[in-house]
Amino acid sequence: MEAGSWNYEEATSRNLGLITSEEQVRLRGARIAIPGMGGVGGVHLMTLVRLGVGAFNIADPDSYEVANLNRQYGAATTTLGRSKVRTMAEHALGVNPELKLRVFEEPILADNVEAFLEGVNLVVDGLDFFALAARRILFREAARRGLYVITAGPIGFSSAMLVFDPKGMSFDDYFDLRDDQDEVNQLVRFGVGLTPKATHLQYMDLSRVSMEARKGPSLGLATNLCAALVATEVVRILLERGPVKAAPHYVQLDAMGCVYKRGYLPWGNRNPVQRFKLWFVGRRYI
Repeated sequence: MEAGSWNYEEATSRNLGLITSEEQVRLRGARIAIPGMGGVGGVHLMTLVRLGVGAFNIADPDSYEVANLNRQYGAATTTLGRSKVRTMAEHALGVNPELKLRVFEEPILADNVEAFLEGVNLVVDGLDFFALAARRILFREAARRGLYVITAGPIGFSSAMLVFDPKGMSFDDYFDLRDDQDEVNQLVRFGVGLTPKATHLQYMDLSRVSMEARKGPSLGLATNLCAALVATEVVRILLERGPVKAAPHYVQLDAMGCVYKRGYLPWGNRNPVQRFKLWFVGRRYI
């Protein structure tokens, strides 16, 4: 590309007809925080960059490994051992060289979460499934700042998604999380609460999920489903495109099962049906 040949209006011109010119200006002026540049986080970033969002705070302390190649946007044989967040920053700037990026190469902790969320309009959760302590810190601070947070998990051949309204049900309340619970107990609650309809159970081999090794099956096609659902919610929230159905509303789109499940879960994991599920799943892991 010749110097000076790139311009924002031309780069986002094919959005018009679905996004108005005025809305595109609003997206250009928005800043979104995405902690985690792995499976979902990297695809979230690139999807939102192509949508025309103009600024991001991104974070990830890790480097690419061979096991990341099946699903992570920036993972390639040429990037093994490289910083995920730095690699994804390069990819993003390759699409929009005028992006305003703040790059954090450390994990989200209590002492840096305020800086990470500074100046942000919205948060998109890209953290690893097992990074629950960081996630709780992030969601608490986002709620304190009055920020929506969208979280989506690549579960089997599906995406499960929840939106948290800072004025609505909190992350800890929905998943029924407490500080006195051990990590495995909390992870079970997170998994069960994320997928109330559990459409993936008909085909997923749960023996491949290891709480000790902190890993489980995950596909690149599911991370793409996550990005599509999340980017649509970003449009809905930032551009005020109708009501936002926040937690305890939930969504799971399962491509293998050809189903789209959505519903309302009163009291979140404290719902009697969820309590039975927690007991049943807990027998396997707790």
